[in-house]
Amino acid sequence: MSVLWNYADIWERVADAVPDRLAQVHGERRLTWRQFERRADGLARFLLAAGLPRQAKVAAYLHNAPEYLETYFAAFKAGLVPVNTNYRYVAEELTYLFDNADAEAVVFDADLATMVERIKGDLPRIRTWIAVGEPVPDYAVPYEDAVAQGASETGAETGKAVPPWGRSGDDLLILYTGGTTGMPKGVMWCQEDLFFVLGGGGNLILEIPPMSDPSEAGPRAIERDPGVIVAAAPLMHGTAQFSSMMTLTGGGGVACLPTRRFDAETFWDEVERVRATSAAIVGMAFAAPMLDALEANPGRWDLKSLIRIGSSGTVWSMENKHGLLKHLPWCGIFDSLGSSEAVGMAASASAAGAEPATAQFMVGPNSAVFTEDGRRVEPGSGERGQLAVSGFLPVGYYKDEDKTNRTFKTLEGKRWSIPGDWATVEADGTIRLLGRGSQVVNTGGEKVFPEEVEEVLKRFPGVQDAAVVGVPDARFGERVAAIIDVAGGPEPSLAELSAHAREHLAGYKIPRELVVARIERAPNGKLDYKAMRALALERLQQPA
Repeated sequence: MSVLWNYADIWERVADAVPDRLAQVHGERRLTWRQFERRADGLARFLLAAGLPRQAKVAAYLHNAPEYLETYFAAFKAGLVPVNTNYRYVAEELTYLFDNADAEAVVFDADLATMVERIKGDLPRIRTWIAVGEPVPDYAVPYEDAVAQGASETGAETGKAVPPWGRSGDDLLILYTGGTTGMPKGVMWCQEDLFFVLGGGGNLILEIPPMSDPSEAGPRAIERDPGVIVAAAPLMHGTAQFSSMMTLTGGGGVACLPTRRFDAETFWDEVERVRATSAAIVGMAFAAPMLDALEANPGRWDLKSLIRIGSSGTVWSMENKHGLLKHLPWCGIFDSLGSSEAVGMAASASAAGAEPATAQFMVGPNSAVFTEDGRRVEPGSGERGQLAVSGFLPVGYYKDEDKTNRTFKTLEGKRWSIPGDWATVEADGTIRLLGRGSQVVNTGGEKVFPEEVEEVLKRFPGVQDAAVVGVPDARFGERVAAIIDVAGGPEPSLAELSAHAREHLAGYKIPRELVVARIERAPNGKLDYKAMRALALERLQQPA
């Protein structure tokens, strides 16, 4: 691979070309491309001075803010590997992730310090902790000090921190995502592959071809400003992270919402205030309150600048898209079907008067649907298969060869990523998504793995067995429901079980519904999840 297809090289060229253009905005904070690059450069130099070796892992344990993308830019500059971290994780989950990732530096929000203090003693590999905000604990370096200290290094005025080992298109970005056991898995993307799977600096919708040489980054940024994207979804997930990286590659800016929790009215306030051209959300968890706010406040906002809303990773209903487009008839809605290890499998584009059915997508040129024995599903056959994508793919899962071999397979002489999404192929070539073959509950874009929650619930006194399923939720797609078997003993309340689970699990994994019933297992110990879900729906009196 070319040593030049590296995000640091691309973004440095953009900064040189449009130094005074807005790169990041967060409330009243506004950073130009010159400031963005210089701050990332200072942090890169600090990390190198701390002794981090080539491709050492730098974890971003942060809420949405400019420091998130500065940390990524710094890691790219220094030949290090940025690693996302779910800020909803509790101690057990965080310890696992930092240990599994071999993290050597962690940039974290100061208000998460209490959690850090619980785990830092179990993570001797981490060389430096860098705290964003106040108060800064005594074991950490203030983020602004790290940026300033690095910027004071000899030669820092050039704004081009380059490690002694140089940069490469093979340098990694690791994106942690849920695994079938409930433990997160690190998807390893070479920067060059990620750059091109995200468009290579081009835009198919606008008929802009990918770059043929990194030197084009500067002139393209000057010629065409993509504007500002509002990263409404968390940057710790691929949807907002990758969308923001694409915008930066084109020389645009990224706006983070001033509130930690998503608020639809604040979202529309910011779209209007920063004259955003696009927004990154995750399905109905965002789109439902967005539509509610528009319905409740007709004509309140001037949203003519917004021409694109994009989502990925969860179901987004046709009815909601139709409602949004009534208020935003000039806007395009783009619903991408993909995952951390399979970007761009299929897409659904909506415009006023032309909204496709929910879960109906058009596959891309590098996508296919294969049966379990490796045959392509024939359009209109009604046969089910798993979605697969070829082309630019991840290396695999970090330190998990078995999972890599099960997901990345060679069919028809090509390497494919097959993460487990089942679908049928309609006669016109579109696909209808059926869902994951596993029992994953997808709640607002977050994956909840039943076995992980079940094991926690079974630790509660008196709970003999437990099953966890997803039940329909108008806003989040699904919500977590627990079926527990107390074998005739006293029944705990939902509040009691939730309090217990919160000691071990992130908030989005906590059951929101509770059913007490007898649980029968097969001789091999497996649960009939289909039957469990039907039981939950019946008891909760919900439609399937």
